[in-house]
Amino acid sequence: MAPKDKNGLKTIVDNRKARHEYYVLETFEAGIELYGTEVKSLRAGTVNLKDAYCRVINGEMILYGMHISPYEHGNVFNRDPLRPKRLLMHKREILRLYGQVKQEGLALIPLSLYFKGSRVKVQLGLCKGKKLYDKRATEAEREMKRVAERAMKDRRNIE
Repeated sequence: MAPKDKNGLKTIVDNRKARHEYYVLETFEAGIELYGTEVKSLRAGTVNLKDAYCRVINGEMILYGMHISPYEHGNVFNRDPLRPKRLLMHKREILRLYGQVKQEGLALIPLSLYFKGSRVKVQLGLCKGKKLYDKRATEAEREMKRVAERAMKDRRNIE
């Protein structure tokens, strides 16, 4: 688990796959409704956001596909690792996001999970899917930057 940054946030996990698969248009912060053993498991860093997504159902934001491994000392108090988790946002925000997702064909994807003080927060991204050629272009751009930085580093070492 990463140490606290300058804002007092302690990152638990980042969803790097989401940034590869989607363009992130806008980000939001939401609380998450968890049970005690789930929070203890999060403190140990045993969580996976890879295939997670959000949906608005009956005016509530629900997070699906987030896997929190059972707490090893939790015995009968452990919950189902893949159970849907309710996200806590203002009703107006939820309705606005629901409208954008329905009209524009966007997706709500969790980008990261972190502690803000003693609370667990989820950073949600309003995302648009990338095409295969976009992913290739992004990867090629990243590789060109790496090569350029390596060349600059080698040049500095020679001089």
